[in-house]
Amino acid sequence: DRPKNARYTKTHEWVIVEGNIGTVGITDYAVEHLSDLVYVDLPEVGTEVKQNERFGEIESVKAVEDLNSPVSGKVVEVNEGLSNQLEVLAEDPYGAGWMIKVELSDPSELENLMDLDAYNKYCEEEEH
Repeated sequence: DRPKNARYTKTHEWVIVEGNIGTVGITDYAVEHLSDLVYVDLPEVGTEVKQNERFGEIESVKAVEDLNSPVSGKVVEVNEGLSNQLEVLAEDPYGAGWMIKVELSDPSELENLMDLDAYNKYCEEEEH
């Protein structure tokens, strides 16, 4: 189930914020549509990211997609093990499949993102 406390982007990333740190990943919708994942490229700790701008990429057998950051700030942690265990993205995209943790430079940006209801509706519309 998609977490209620997350905020979502139109490019199917999510962020869950605790204190000043946002944990970022991709949604089950993205994983499902990419299907066979082969590679993920994540930034290094210390990298500055900007809302809606690329922070990495994910590659499946059929496509390479940019990963766009839902928030702006500095990367303080990276899920290093992810590239060797891409299956966790399918199994647990909102838990073990997190990608980066970002120290938010502008928490008000969260207002630009969708809540769970809006995101669910958006996914339904994308399907049609």
